[in-house]
Amino acid sequence: MRLEAGQIVLVDWRDALPREANKLRPAVVVEDSDLFDERYPNVILVPLADDPHLAIQDLSLRIEPTPANGCAKTSHALAHHVTATSKARIITVTTSRVEARELAEIRRLIGFAIGLG
Repeated sequence: MRLEAGQIVLVDWRDALPREANKLRPAVVVEDSDLFDERYPNVILVPLADDPHLAIQDLSLRIEPTPANGCAKTSHALAHHVTATSKARIITVTTSRVEARELAEIRRLIGFAIGLG
């Protein structure tokens, strides 16, 4: 499965433990596309949520719907929920993607969330 940074995928986290993302949810691929071999079984993602109460303002990026990202409503990229997820959880690989500037901002917020900035 070939995934590219900035691409939006649909992930099935429905068997997650309490307090983890536990539903079918879109997510943004944030890992460098050339970082791992295509056969590597995991991918680094940031989940998208349409509930603004899940978004910590300084650690999330508001994503407005566009034809390119395919979002039906305003979403929030939850950088503080960055996770390595098994590719087996990805049920749909879309052609939708966030803009390059949005991907850069999500990555900056991940760094901030883990203490790099």
